[in-house]
Amino acid sequence: MKFDRAFSPQPVCGPCRALFQTGKYPTETGCFRNNIILPKNVKTLANYIEEAGYETAYIGKWHLASDGELEKPPAVNHTVTAIPRELRGGYTGFWRTADVLEFTSHGYDGYVFDENDNRIDFKGYRADCITDLALDFFRVRDKTKPFFMTISHIEPHHQNDRKHYEGPEGSKEKYKDYVLPADLAALDGDYRMEYPDYLGCCANLDENLGRLIQRLKAEGLYENTVILFASDHGSHFRTRNRDSHLKGYDDYKRSCHDACLRVPLVIAGGPFKGGKAVEELVSTESLPKTILALAGVDVGNAMVGENLLDVALGKTDNRPNEIYAQISESRVGRTVRTADYKYAVYAPGVNGGAAASADLYADDFLYDLSVDPHELNNLIKDENYREIKLILREKLLRRIKETEGEEPEIVDEA
Repeated sequence: MKFDRAFSPQPVCGPCRALFQTGKYPTETGCFRNNIILPKNVKTLANYIEEAGYETAYIGKWHLASDGELEKPPAVNHTVTAIPRELRGGYTGFWRTADVLEFTSHGYDGYVFDENDNRIDFKGYRADCITDLALDFFRVRDKTKPFFMTISHIEPHHQNDRKHYEGPEGSKEKYKDYVLPADLAALDGDYRMEYPDYLGCCANLDENLGRLIQRLKAEGLYENTVILFASDHGSHFRTRNRDSHLKGYDDYKRSCHDACLRVPLVIAGGPFKGGKAVEELVSTESLPKTILALAGVDVGNAMVGENLLDVALGKTDNRPNEIYAQISESRVGRTVRTADYKYAVYAPGVNGGAAASADLYADDFLYDLSVDPHELNNLIKDENYREIKLILREKLLRRIKETEGEEPEIVDEA
């Protein structure tokens, strides 16, 4: 089953990963920007699923074991060293991981650490090598137990220190005749140079997913395995976040736009079968709860979100068809998106790297997605849409109160 309209609840690596591990929003765990350690006192996905008898395996990027200010040297630095066991979010099994994989590798070559803190060097295209490490698990797994594996690729994320997407060699030539999404084509950004490598990354991930499926079939496990394919955020290729109140901040995510929030989500296997395309809006905040439900664990209200199987099976009575997202790190913002509209606010003068939330927000964007699906015409000042804006503002305030326990004020554009 593929969820055609799935959205990230927080389009930044660390905060979204913290939510994936805890089922709690970054405003609750405190992980509202990169380089904040996942709290040790929060019961995690790994804790629950290991208690349910599952063997765990985690391969790739973690990004929840160092503490400091954004990309500056952190006060607790496990970015290029082995992650201590107490900072692995409850995972006690197979471990082939780097806290910030961008710091220990590039598109080609790098290293991770195993569960015994041994450094494992790899040579070759990174996504291929991370997949190789994941496939090694099948040689050593405990065949008396079910398993839960996470393969946490970087691709198609850009390489931070080089500020480029690094697809497999030959990507620029292979994908030179690309067709741009309309929201990129209408705006200035760095996609002209970067998009072919981005496509190369995506194609490579598809190939490596195929390798994983082949191995599951060879092991006789495929028919009894559920595979979830998703991402923590998208990329707007530096086309957004250039508004005056951001003072020219040049970024490629951390925005309420669909280019950042809309992500792939396919769940295949177990009860997720039949080739169905689900059109309802869903948030990947629901992944932890859904994974645990598949393992027979009902966490109730201990995690946010819903069991996505209910949505896939059409059990949507009284379900609001909307998503909510928190924006942080470069700024503080919030957004609510329905099938037809998107409304977003930001916190004037608040440093997104220093604060998770704000007492005061101002209008940022309003899009009529029924006529402007590429979010090119901001209607926030359009009096013809004022009533719709106020309805959406109330929705957003309700979601903020439900999720954060706060009741901020929202004012017209500052």
